[in-house]
Amino acid sequence: MKQVKRNSILCPNCRKLISADERICPYCSMLRPGSALKNNPVIRNMADARQVTLAVIWINAVMYVISLLVSGPGIGFSMNPLETLSPSSESLILLGATGTYPINTFGLWWTLLSANYLHGSVLHILFNMLMFWQLTPLVAREYGPYRMVILYTLGGIAGFAVSYAAGVTFTIGASAAVCSLVGSLLYFGKSRGGLYGQAVYKQISGWVISLFLFGFLVPGINNWGHGGGILGGIILGRLLGYNDILKEKSVHKTLAFLCAGGTILVLVWALIHAGLYTFLRGA
Repeated sequence: MKQVKRNSILCPNCRKLISADERICPYCSMLRPGSALKNNPVIRNMADARQVTLAVIWINAVMYVISLLVSGPGIGFSMNPLETLSPSSESLILLGATGTYPINTFGLWWTLLSANYLHGSVLHILFNMLMFWQLTPLVAREYGPYRMVILYTLGGIAGFAVSYAAGVTFTIGASAAVCSLVGSLLYFGKSRGGLYGQAVYKQISGWVISLFLFGFLVPGINNWGHGGGILGGIILGRLLGYNDILKEKSVHKTLAFLCAGGTILVLVWALIHAGLYTFLRGA
């Protein structure tokens, strides 16, 4: 007797095991969960917070290496750990550093997004990515992976927008986006309340105090970007909601894909921008 193989998949929405032939997911009522449009590697990875976290870290690492390659002999070497292996200012501007200088001089508004993926030294990127790695499990648990993408992307833009409004000339780093995650957890802890909410709020408040102490003690830290990111995270947390009061919906997923797609387009343009300039300068 011939055995019929049943093709099973994880529903892209609720992550329950179902048949790929289901017209409607029996658990969450998602239409045609087995279609290629909904069941593909990009969708599956976006639903996995760990994969999203690793993707962001890899993109930051690749952009940092590229900034060093574009710098060439202009790479900075210093006994100061904050300046070890620092890309040149020219390479960072070409790749999308933000601030009043790039925006007012060249009209590069897209740098409000690209600057979140650039770093000024080995220690700079390590500190930001370690902080990001520590925060994402809690953010993903309380907000979900899609809202985490929105918080990181739009919160980072908000942080650098505040920084620009405050007149910061030149700035880079993922800390504005990471601070947006901090702000979202501040809102979550305060809004949820109870013993758990209070514990989260107390822990994250300690992070905020440490961030601003570090910012005032160490020169060159963009406190406006940090503050703007935290404020952006609080506002976004309020607007997007968290899992205890609102499960992730299709609007969150759509916005997350727009944020991810916009980030990819901007970073690809940043690479083209740097490549064109380098080519024309050498011609």
